[in-house]
Amino acid sequence: MTLIILLSISLFFAMVLAFVGDWKYAPEINILGSAAAFAASVALAFQVYLQGPFVAGHKFFFVDAFNVYLAVLTAFVSMTTAIFSRRYMRVEREHGRVGRWKMRFYHAMYQLFIFAMLLALLTNNFGVLWISMELATLSTVLLVSLYRTPNAIEAAWKYFILCGVGIAQALFGTVLLYFAAERVLGIGGEALLWTNLSQVSGQLEPTVLRLAFVFLMVGYGTKVGLVPLHNWLPDAHSEGPTPISAVLSGLLLNVALYALVRCKVLVDGSTGTHMAGNMLMGFGLLSILVAAFSLLRQKDIKRIFAYSSIENMGIATFAFGIGGPIATFGALLHMLVHSLIKSSIFFTVGHASQMHGTQEMDRIRGLIKGNPVVGWAFILGAMALVGMPPFGLFASEFLILTATIKEAPLLTPLLLLGLGVAFAAIFRRVQPMVAGVVPPWQTPLKAAHVPVILHMTLVLILGLYMPRFLSDWFHTAVGLLK
Repeated sequence: MTLIILLSISLFFAMVLAFVGDWKYAPEINILGSAAAFAASVALAFQVYLQGPFVAGHKFFFVDAFNVYLAVLTAFVSMTTAIFSRRYMRVEREHGRVGRWKMRFYHAMYQLFIFAMLLALLTNNFGVLWISMELATLSTVLLVSLYRTPNAIEAAWKYFILCGVGIAQALFGTVLLYFAAERVLGIGGEALLWTNLSQVSGQLEPTVLRLAFVFLMVGYGTKVGLVPLHNWLPDAHSEGPTPISAVLSGLLLNVALYALVRCKVLVDGSTGTHMAGNMLMGFGLLSILVAAFSLLRQKDIKRIFAYSSIENMGIATFAFGIGGPIATFGALLHMLVHSLIKSSIFFTVGHASQMHGTQEMDRIRGLIKGNPVVGWAFILGAMALVGMPPFGLFASEFLILTATIKEAPLLTPLLLLGLGVAFAAIFRRVQPMVAGVVPPWQTPLKAAHVPVILHMTLVLILGLYMPRFLSDWFHTAVGLLK
């Protein structure tokens, strides 16, 4: 019952906001819907913590330690982003960048996007997983083009074409998965249920599963933003509204990687080899290196953190590819901490851009003097993002590096090279923006401080101390992904 309530909340509020999304209190309704979804996700996680994994809705839904933690994270970040969005979009409306109809559209599509991601995480059916990923794509394509500028429309079109082609590859991979499964499980929807497939993975045809994973890797890898399938991501982040950049980078990429990891478990069980892991390691390491060196060339403040998302998702993908308890634990922690940091970074980036009237990094200066909370949150967020202690990303990267030294020592120098270049590139750009004299074109801004402070506090706590229940949760998830 809790699961159905969780999914119903976002869908209900999407329909409500489709009619009242331009009202005076529409942002508060959006926050209320996201907060209610977060409360329901916590209740669902508590149920799993007490009872263990379970299926619901005639096996249509499945919940375990892996997907429910991502569901809680998705609901939490959507709630804090909705809080940030309240003030950010108010400024956008005051400046004439959005009107009544666009605000209604924005709020409705925001809740529909959250519904699509929650459905993708909680469904037990690989076909519905594909459909929900496509729904998430369509809703965010419309949000990326919200401003209707030529650059925004171009970015949305590129996003739609690349992810559309990618998701078509994932569909073919899903068809191949069904082809292998129906020989064992019989014809019908039962052959696409994760709970059934995981039990008979050793009986599935290895050759078909290998081929299926190639298409699934290309399809869902496009949504993760893995190189060379990443070209849509920087444009979508830089041209869409900043709250959408926050949920794209902090949530959507996680959901796509979740789908890949689920598929990897089946392929490993069928083939008895490390073929899927090797593919994940290859795409992940390539993404780390390409994104790290691309960071050096960026001039747009949102594009640089878009490339940082590619780098960090590459790190998590690489870790899942290595496998084993240490790397998998590190990957789960990395997904959690990166989502909190990156959404917080985009909150500060949005306010910084509004204060200076531009996204060009060369024209953004004196953030600490102009707005101390925004400035300090920006520099601390950058420190957390590059993995400096005592923030949580340092712990996850240390675990992943340790596993790499043990399992793939020859790849360790390449991983360190990517991390080092990304560290230098981000600090090279961030330091001038927070320091120096306040430029005359900087305008005062009443920022949304609560989401930023909350996220950074959680990231700091996870770097200093991991609660016992969270550690147990991750260990349980690691056991599921062996």
